[in-house]
Amino acid sequence: MNPVTDYLTGLDAPVAEVAAKLRAVIDAALPEATGAMWHGHPTWSLGDRPGKAPVCLLKAYASYVTFGLWRGQEIADPSGRLAPGARQMASVKLRTVDEIDPTLFAGWLRQAYELETR
Repeated sequence: MNPVTDYLTGLDAPVAEVAAKLRAVIDAALPEATGAMWHGHPTWSLGDRPGKAPVCLLKAYASYVTFGLWRGQEIADPSGRLAPGARQMASVKLRTVDEIDPTLFAGWLRQAYELETR
């Protein structure tokens, strides 16, 4: 099995459902990225190894999943859902699958990809 899949299948519901839907959105929006475990959670990067040119991550907690974008503070977010974090990161906490907007998140991911490939 894939280490990212192992991480996701080890989660309890409803967090597991959120993480699975989020992974599907990430994989569809970033076919160029490689998902791998880095610092204990799944990260999608454009480089030849985990953490080289990282684009996004998901990290599960007991009651929510954090979806983070490494350069998220540079992304246009008219929804106002991305919360700024350390350095240039921004993230959103997701408690239910209904909070995942595939179109909005795919837009964020494509912007994040563009930032890493300029």
